[in-house]
Amino acid sequence: MASLINPTRRKFLLRGAALGCSAAASPFMTPITLAAMPGDNRLVVIILRGAMDGLDVVRPVGDEDFGFYRPTLSEAGNPSDLDGYFALNEHLSALAPMWDKGELAFAHAVSTPYRDKRSHFDGQDLLEAGTGMDVGVGAVRDGWLNRMLSSVPDVTAKTAFAVGREDMILLNGENPVSSWSPNARLDLSPQGKRLLQQLYHGDALFQEAGNTATELAELLDMGSENGLGDGGMSDAMMNSMMSAGKAARAKALARFAGERLNEETRIAAFSIGGWDTHQKQAKGIKRALGELGDAVTTLKETLGVNWGKTAVLAMTEFGRTARENGSAGADHGTAGVMLMAGGAVRGGKIYGDWPGLGESALYDNRDLMPTMDVRAFAAHTMRGLFSIEQGALERAIFPGLDMGADPRILL
Repeated sequence: MASLINPTRRKFLLRGAALGCSAAASPFMTPITLAAMPGDNRLVVIILRGAMDGLDVVRPVGDEDFGFYRPTLSEAGNPSDLDGYFALNEHLSALAPMWDKGELAFAHAVSTPYRDKRSHFDGQDLLEAGTGMDVGVGAVRDGWLNRMLSSVPDVTAKTAFAVGREDMILLNGENPVSSWSPNARLDLSPQGKRLLQQLYHGDALFQEAGNTATELAELLDMGSENGLGDGGMSDAMMNSMMSAGKAARAKALARFAGERLNEETRIAAFSIGGWDTHQKQAKGIKRALGELGDAVTTLKETLGVNWGKTAVLAMTEFGRTARENGSAGADHGTAGVMLMAGGAVRGGKIYGDWPGLGESALYDNRDLMPTMDVRAFAAHTMRGLFSIEQGALERAIFPGLDMGADPRILL
């Protein structure tokens, strides 16, 4: 029966089938993009939504102006030394063994071409679009991963999936995308469940997602039968599931992606939020870094031997100000940090050209100065992993990009 339903119809049907519990209890609430393509190398892209403070994550403790601009933030925690000049925030210490093994690296003072307006929405759109164009009329609205898929031979139809409530511009474009979106209660009769099982048949991604949805719906029904209140859950049970779901979200996303990457999938992308740390940054960034660390370590554990053929790129829309604000946080800035991990990465190194934090070196007298385009690191990674021609990367995938010299971030 599934073969008789076209992708548009299936997309509509699946958007109507959803979980009956909190978004935080579901690992599928953040969009996941998966794509199958030729070859054995793997790429994972993690979008860090909210503008991660690169100066806090990879601290330039060797820069004499760092402590001057950040008297509170520079003293927070117990960072671990990376190379004698930069230190790693203690809340990302789970990744320190990867640094020691040469499987973790960072690129500092990087950004997209986005400047001055510092809007999360616009910044994220440009990051996922991969262009140097401003937002607004005439801006490119498809995503750089989709354009990459369009440039690779032998990518078959229905290679990409977005699982979650919202679209990711990263994969918008000509290549087909199917979506499953848990945004309403799943309340199915036995016949309805059998129908969905027939729809999922032959499609491993949707089969697993659908099974998870129906299992959680049955949990709610069971709770209702046992008198746990409206919706089938007591407040205590709901709160417990919400807390557990939030804490395990990054692990669940990474495990789901890693399992697919062990099969025919070769590209995976998802996002982690929680980086908008205007106030009490030491507390807020602890949670976000914990999720990021969980995601990367879970990817490594799940991928096993395939970790050696994998590159993970974690990037954010822009950085934060050099100076901390009066609320023990930092405001929207420009340049920041990109994380690179995986067995295919030449790790144990900080890439990029450090501009320093002297007042004359700051961008607009407030932000870390961008010295390299974050798209260049993504482009060189894609060229190395998938043998994509430089001309295609600079003209079609990342329009207007000058890749520059190869930073040799891959082994």
